[in-house]
Amino acid sequence: MSGHSEESILVEHTSKLIKGSLSKTLEGKKITLCVTGSVAAVECVALSRKLMRHGAEVFAVMSHWGQKIIHPNLLEWATGNPVVTELTGQIEHITLAGKHEGHVDLVLVAPSTANTIGKIACGIDDTPVTTTVSSAIGAGIPVVVVPAMHESMYDHPAVIENIEKLKRIGVTVVSPRMEEAKAKIPDVDTIVDVVISRLGPRELEGKKFVVTAGPTRGWVDRVRFITNPSTGKMGIAISEELLARGADVTLVVGPTSQKLPQSAKTVRVDTSEEMLKAVLEEIEDCQCLISAAAILDYVPGKMEDTKMASGQPSLTVELKPTKKVIEEARKKKKDLFIVGFKVESGVSAAELEKRARKKIESGICNLVVANDEQKKGVAFQTDTNEVLVVGPQGFKLHLPLATKREISRQIVDLLVKEMK
Repeated sequence: MSGHSEESILVEHTSKLIKGSLSKTLEGKKITLCVTGSVAAVECVALSRKLMRHGAEVFAVMSHWGQKIIHPNLLEWATGNPVVTELTGQIEHITLAGKHEGHVDLVLVAPSTANTIGKIACGIDDTPVTTTVSSAIGAGIPVVVVPAMHESMYDHPAVIENIEKLKRIGVTVVSPRMEEAKAKIPDVDTIVDVVISRLGPRELEGKKFVVTAGPTRGWVDRVRFITNPSTGKMGIAISEELLARGADVTLVVGPTSQKLPQSAKTVRVDTSEEMLKAVLEEIEDCQCLISAAAILDYVPGKMEDTKMASGQPSLTVELKPTKKVIEEARKKKKDLFIVGFKVESGVSAAELEKRARKKIESGICNLVVANDEQKKGVAFQTDTNEVLVVGPQGFKLHLPLATKREISRQIVDLLVKEMK
């Protein structure tokens, strides 16, 4: 495109200042974002900006109907690059996704209508989007398609067949959120995670991990139990990061309503005893245990066989200690790399480090991730965390408040270095 004013060039430059502000995971990667005529196109600004914050360079391509939903100027501002709205003598589809060294690293169609899915599956190239995607498929460039439409359309036999056809030719199809009778576009973070899994580093291929997540329960009677506020978000985020880097992951998870990663082997448990049993079984052939679950230290001494009567003036429940999962895992497998998690409440930074380091000095853990639940946005029932990672020989690393997924990336970065 030509004819840019000095002011528009300035906007283009400043739009890119966010690149790499979250992570360098996609640094040096070029992504074509193809936008079609779904109302979900309104999410594309946030999507392109999130990709850029992880280091990517983003180039937008829009169909005619996509331009009816959001204006190309908005995506030009979001990405800092001219938007392809029609194919000209500059053969934009080949420039972006042809068989040459300068092509993009991935083509992302988000959102994708049923119409676009059908055209891609049948090799019909009559829009800038479908032509760019066809070129990418022919050039062997990874393609990710994110459907968004009404549920009745998504359930059409032809659409189902076309999606399966895309999968057979190597296209990654991201499952939509089924809500309000619609196949809605997944949240931005989910789409970005899929892109990272296709383009990010794959240093952990061939390595197996067991990750624990969530709370456990200690049953008082058939209807009452004690537990803690853990949601499992931290352990789930770590599992997702490990999967994105090519690892085989078994997720042993306590009661939670959180969405679990589809690519992980999932073992659901309820009690501390069940979690211990599952972990000891699953670590047989793995290289690393990451114990992020909030496992109860004490549980009722016995569970009543029936519901205890209400209305008593007082009730005493005797608690007994549980076996420590990481300690039992160390006994069973001496060479296992173990990452422990430790939650404290209202302690100083020095005391937090001191308590975390005990598990290092005892030889139980190779790394310990500690935090203080009294800090705002930390530990239970939050999407963020702030942690201190300690290791042997005085190693310590403070990871300031960030999303649990970002904290996970930095923890896995450490694991990659430690497990080489």
